Order: sequence, then structure tokens, then C-alpha cells
Amino acid sequence: MAHSGGIRILLVDDHSVVRMGLAAVLSLDEGLLVVAEAEDGAQAIEKFRTEKPDVVLMDVRMPGMNGLDALRALRAATPGVRVLMLTTSELDEDIQQAIEAGAAGYLQKSVTRDELVRAVRCVHAGGRYVPEATARRLAQLAKRRHLSHREIEVLDGMRRGLSNRDIALSLSISEHTVKAHVKAVLQKLESADRAEAVARGFEQGLLRVGE
Repeated sequence: MAHSGGIRILLVDDHSVVRMGLAAVLSLDEGLLVVAEAEDGAQAIEKFRTEKPDVVLMDVRMPGMNGLDALRALRAATPGVRVLMLTTSELDEDIQQAIEAGAAGYLQKSVTRDELVRAVRCVHAGGRYVPEATARRLAQLAKRRHLSHREIEVLDGMRRGLSNRDIALSLSISEHTVKAHVKAVLQKLESADRAEAVARGFEQGLLRVGE
């Protein structure tokens, strides 16, 4: 519940300038009060215990304990915690994991001040705030079947530009089996060709740059 001073907020972001900006933006509304700040997930858990904020506004990607792990830890300790993820990450994997872990909302840092305030109030009131575009992506993801471990290995071979024969040799399976896996990957990722499947793989976090 909000206290007499308004909705109490904990800001969690590894960039001090971002926290300063958010605090300044939120302070323009008399009903919102930033009571604490944290620069990583571990610090967020400690600040939550001591300050008992009404809403936690948290980044996803941070060094040390990231926002998703902190969200899971907070939910395990306090199931009723209201956490609104605010991030630059547009990866389907991050969005899906955040919602599955119990986030009450998911916003991009490019959000307007009015929408941010509206989201904080919605989450505090017990609602869930997910922008329409993000909700559509979640619905699309729910329709897609997950790729198996072997299919992800084949997709990685496609990412490296390997032919079906080369993928077969690297995985010690037959070329016929690789062809079947490639067909399944294209169908599950709703892709017209190998290049599009690889692009979808990166979008969904199945593939990562540098790996």
C-alpha cells in the first residue's frame, strides 16, 4: 500500500545517470516518491528488505546479479512484490523470462514520462502493464514451439554458414537428419530461409553474438 507520501519506489539500474534521470522524472508527480536506489540485483534485494518500497523499477541487464535473477529472488522471498522492468533490451527471451518470473510490467527506456507514471500506478494498484506491441510479441511467442537442443545446434551451424553436410559432420549425424532438423527449424521460427531463421534465432535469444 502507498504511504502518506505517495507510492514508494526503488530504482534499480547500474547507470547512475539513468537513476538520476528517472528520479527527476518521477519526482515531478507528487504521488510518487523514490525512497532508494540500487546499482545491481544483489543491492536491490538488500534495499528492498530495508526500505520496503511499494514498487520496484528495475533494469534487466546489469553486471553481477541481473534484473531477472533479482526478480526471481524477490518473488521467492515476497510473492506480492510489484516489479516493473524498465530496460533497453528488446530480446524476446528477456521479455518472456521477465513475465514468466512474475514481473508486473515490462517497459522500454524510450517510454514517455506519462506512460511511465501510468505504468507505475497500474502496477501499484495490482495490475499488469505490458505495452500493446510487447503483448503481441508475447502472444506470438506462445504460439511457437520451442526448439530442441539438437535443433539449436543445427541453427548454430546455419549461423556459421555451414552446409548441411558440414553440420552433419560436426554433429556426427547423417545429412538426411540435418535436412529434417533444418526444415523443423524453419517451420518453428516461421522463416522463409536460413538467413531469416538465424535472424529470428538472435531475436529470441537462441543465438548470441560472439558465441
